[in-house]
Amino acid sequence: MIHTIIKNSIFCLLILFFFSCENDMEKVKLVTAKTKTPSETASNIDILYSDSAKVKVKVFAKKMDHYITDDPYLEMPEGIKVEFYDDTMHVTSHLTANYAIKHEKTNLMEARNNVIVVNEKGEQLNTEHLLWDENTERIYSPDFVKITTPDEVIYGNGFESNQTFTKYKILDIKGTISLKNER
Repeated sequence: MIHTIIKNSIFCLLILFFFSCENDMEKVKLVTAKTKTPSETASNIDILYSDSAKVKVKVFAKKMDHYITDDPYLEMPEGIKVEFYDDTMHVTSHLTANYAIKHEKTNLMEARNNVIVVNEKGEQLNTEHLLWDENTERIYSPDFVKITTPDEVIYGNGFESNQTFTKYKILDIKGTISLKNER
């Protein structure tokens, strides 16, 4: 009798033990996940891009994190300012954004959050997402854009331009507002 009670008690304990074990995959992932940490971090950086000993682009960032992975990249989580120069070192346009990431293999920089580009004529582009292809010296966006000139404000989706923002086009114009005083 006591032998049967002990056997049944052990059996009940084993059943309780097996049913009380839980493998919540989200908890397991949190414990085993590798956190992404930068290989290098720098503050208040200036990067110069030159061609034939002439500065073409200057990049400023408060913070830059360098991630060395299969697809290495630079991340500027606190924003970026980019100045584009002509051959006489005159600033032809500048770009600012609250966040940027540059993919080193493709030389493609992606700017996000309050992206503003201003050219030397004072024309201004506003968008939330802009790509700069260093290889082709082009800037573009597949998203909503607003361009403000002295005469008008143009709204649209999709945008392409040279990096100095002097020759541009909006791919799908949604509206235009004239700023001229018509008398």
